[in-house]
Amino acid sequence: MAKDEESPIISELIDYIKQQGDMIQKLKDELAELKGQKAKPKIKPSNLDKKTAIKRKNTQDKKRPGSQKRSKTKQLEINEDKIVQPDLIPAGSEFKGYQDFIVQDLIIGNWNIRYRKARYRTPNGGYIVGGLPDHVSQNHFGSTLTAFILYQYYHGHVTQPLILEQLREYGISISSGQINSIITENKDQYHAEKDEILSAGLKFSSHINVDDTGARHNGKNGYCTHIGNNFFAWFKSTDSKSRINFLQLLRCNHEDYVINDAAIEYMKHQRLPKYQLEKFQNQCFSTERNWKSFLFQNKIRKKRHKRIATEGALLGSLLDHGWNHDLAIISDDAGQFNILTHALCWVHAERTIQKLIGFTQKRKDQIESVRSDIWDLYSDLKKYQQGPTRGAKSDLNKRFDNIFGQKTGYAALDLALNRILKNKSELLLVLERPDIPLHNNLSESDIREYVKKRKISGSTRSPAGRTCRDTFTSIKKTCRKLGVSFWDYLIDRIETRKNIPSLSDLMVRKMEEQIL
Repeated sequence: MAKDEESPIISELIDYIKQQGDMIQKLKDELAELKGQKAKPKIKPSNLDKKTAIKRKNTQDKKRPGSQKRSKTKQLEINEDKIVQPDLIPAGSEFKGYQDFIVQDLIIGNWNIRYRKARYRTPNGGYIVGGLPDHVSQNHFGSTLTAFILYQYYHGHVTQPLILEQLREYGISISSGQINSIITENKDQYHAEKDEILSAGLKFSSHINVDDTGARHNGKNGYCTHIGNNFFAWFKSTDSKSRINFLQLLRCNHEDYVINDAAIEYMKHQRLPKYQLEKFQNQCFSTERNWKSFLFQNKIRKKRHKRIATEGALLGSLLDHGWNHDLAIISDDAGQFNILTHALCWVHAERTIQKLIGFTQKRKDQIESVRSDIWDLYSDLKKYQQGPTRGAKSDLNKRFDNIFGQKTGYAALDLALNRILKNKSELLLVLERPDIPLHNNLSESDIREYVKKRKISGSTRSPAGRTCRDTFTSIKKTCRKLGVSFWDYLIDRIETRKNIPSLSDLMVRKMEEQIL
């Protein structure tokens, strides 16, 4: 054996020692936290200089976007004019008009309205009273104040105690219970619009990005699933992140379980025993209770068997309700998302190589060489999306096999490459579908909105609070993607102005414009 080479066993031992070191450090950090001490800080090396140099190089001959001269106040609505005269006007001076100087400001303070409902006694002895506007009704807080509370909480991530303190400093007489009521109660119209967002997104989109994150509720660990793309974002918090849970979310408001050819084919693919498969035939169960009763009566009671059968029935329900067969699902290789037309994120796939640590210069060079080849291939896949050709498709296929099918002699690296090779069809789905993204960055970016809220407010407590957090996060992110002001949206919906169409209609319109 050459001096600078090492056997696969030594290579695996080195990686194993590194993993054990990481585990020991993690345990030390947990022990420090239990003792009330701080864990070891994770300080990443700065690449600011590198990024700045690249940015300067790329923008050296280009103007910064938005740097062109333009009138910043020309389109502003003028609410008040104030005439300012010179301190001393010499005799005989001639007035020559005004030189405008515009100042933008904000009015903050309480504004109390007293509705004096005229009351009349009719000739027959009855009474009639003037009616309040629909958005006021019996609510003693106006539309702007209501929108302000919702905007602060769901957009600004301001906690309820701080909102209460803020409003009282503005002179508003309101209690913490009333703020909580405005934030969580009587939001059926928003929940319905959120459901319409997902239905339209699944029906008219060519692809969706999916991901999940932790979401504690009532002191217990749970999960929040994100589904979205460039036109919408949809969030749902549940107690599970299984494939069953994901399929239930994709069903939207349907509750049935359908056994059809697709469901049975899925069960076969998942290796459900033949004696269990024989118990199924084309049929539909309207509720979860009816489905569970069928499984029990037919002695399908093993956990694995029930899981496979339920996944198949939910998949059958999706297809029965007109699932978009062209819809691609892009994920980070989490198993629960691997259904139907599935594509994987290249960024997550490459991380299996990035995590490797070579303890000799040769190993480090091998890792860097492979990573360089991967990102060169990734760059060419992006070019292929702009102008796909049969020749480029064949070349990219061969390059994929050459990169991930090679044997480097570095056991850990070869294992990582082989793992990626097994996912070839999902990583190269872009060759058949140039319209889909190569990564899942959009989903990870969208879900940060939920993570920020979680870090600030912790877990939700009431079912209404949990549902409203999902709903308003979905609506806010969707408004941003459609170019709609979230503030204008809130005012429009609270006052029922109907100037802003439903978000689902706007989504479909934007998608059609992109196609045209």
